Amino acid sequence: MTSPSPDPAARSLDERLDAIARQPFRAKFHLRGRELALAREKGPATIRWHAYDLTAERLAPARPRKDGRQTPYRGHPVFVAQHATATCCRGCLERWHGVARGRELSRAEHVYVVDVICRWIEREVAGGAGPGAARHG
Repeated sequence: MTSPSPDPAARSLDERLDAIARQPFRAKFHLRGRELALAREKGPATIRWHAYDLTAERLAPARPRKDGRQTPYRGHPVFVAQHATATCCRGCLERWHGVARGRELSRAEHVYVVDVICRWIEREVAGGAGPGAARHG
């Protein structure tokens, strides 16, 4: 008996995350210490709400305040995930995900960004996956 194939949408998202993780700058981001503990403690549903709220304020507007510098590197698992997944600013979102700058994110685009962030966090909490997931001390 074979196991069922993974959800095609999740597989596609994993493929995109794997491609992004092959970039040296993106590959160095991992959840460690406080951010990893927070992701485990709060669980996926709460982290999803945090991702939605943080990106609504910092990424979804047509011209986010301090765009390109609005996402801290540490302090919350969502921030680390944003840098790892190229969802940290509108420029990276356009370059890596094809979401145009200069207009507010649609609801579908906002949900997509949250899905990308949460999938990356899920993989990190599970111990990593894909070519960019090697742990470094």
